[in-house]
Amino acid sequence: MKFIVQRVCSAACRVDDEVTGSIQKGFMVLIGISDSDTKEIADKMIKKLIGLRIFEDSEGKTNLSLKDVNGSLLLISQFTLYDCRKGNRPSFTDAGKPDMAKELYHYIIESCKNQIAVVEQGVFGADMKISLVNDGPFTIILDSDELIR
Repeated sequence: MKFIVQRVCSAACRVDDEVTGSIQKGFMVLIGISDSDTKEIADKMIKKLIGLRIFEDSEGKTNLSLKDVNGSLLLISQFTLYDCRKGNRPSFTDAGKPDMAKELYHYIIESCKNQIAVVEQGVFGADMKISLVNDGPFTIILDSDELIR
């Protein structure tokens, strides 16, 4: 499982010119799910995501988490996070099968909603247009292969 986390001032997702999710201060997260991912891995990744201390405190140090600043989440499924090691065209062989990945994506959304007041989302498998104002810029890559396994 991979999360690409961008600290944002604002972010939005549109599908067919309709806004499906929009946030102000928080994280816009691209979520890649592989066939080997499980709810247990998702739980560990969510804990790491929610606990990231990448917001500035009163002294300008990155000491505050999403909860500390009442931040929001915009969660976007993105199977193209797997992989581009060979050649110049992405391969999707490591990406999770659609039914399993969709179920796990929705599990992640619901789990985050239990912890964060505002959780917005994209549409699994849709052609999405994402706009954001990256704050910093500040981008973190969370990869379960490096963090958990």
